[in-house]
Amino acid sequence: MKVSNKGWDQCGNAQVAVNEYQIIVAADVTNEANDKQQVKPMVEQVQQNVAAAGVTEEVKEAVADSGFYSEANVEYLEGEGIDPFLATERLKHHEQIPPAPRGRCPQHLTAKQRMARKLRTKRGRERYARRKAMVEPVFGQVKHGRGFRQFLLRGLKKMRGEWRLVGLTHNLLKLWRHQQNKGQKG
Repeated sequence: MKVSNKGWDQCGNAQVAVNEYQIIVAADVTNEANDKQQVKPMVEQVQQNVAAAGVTEEVKEAVADSGFYSEANVEYLEGEGIDPFLATERLKHHEQIPPAPRGRCPQHLTAKQRMARKLRTKRGRERYARRKAMVEPVFGQVKHGRGFRQFLLRGLKKMRGEWRLVGLTHNLLKLWRHQQNKGQKG
């Protein structure tokens, strides 16, 4: 993968898709630094995994940071019947978000402007804010809580297997802790 030091490193870009309970429903590793090409493969993997698990409920929404935004990704998600909430740009640390728009969406807006406007609505802010409580903690728990900071194996196929094993153990811990908490309350 091309890295910021203007060279090439053997590394992987780890991806996960999670549900609202921080359960990993899809995991992959690519050798592409750009996340824009990962939306379709991750959604397809989510749909396959959910169907294989016997879950009949369909994926209704996708929330992702600005690295995943492109007009093509928005069109793809909408074509799959998934309501996208994809950030269009990064905000600086203390940058103020413009106020929520009122009234109908003007017809002359580009797809990017429509998505940015959608994220400023009350519903859009609520949905996008959930991202911080769903997927970001998963990476924190894996990196800080479990100490997984780099792949031990080399080669994309082996890194995928290692990452999926990390995802599996993450899910097992989540489910075990949930069961433990449930037993203490009951």
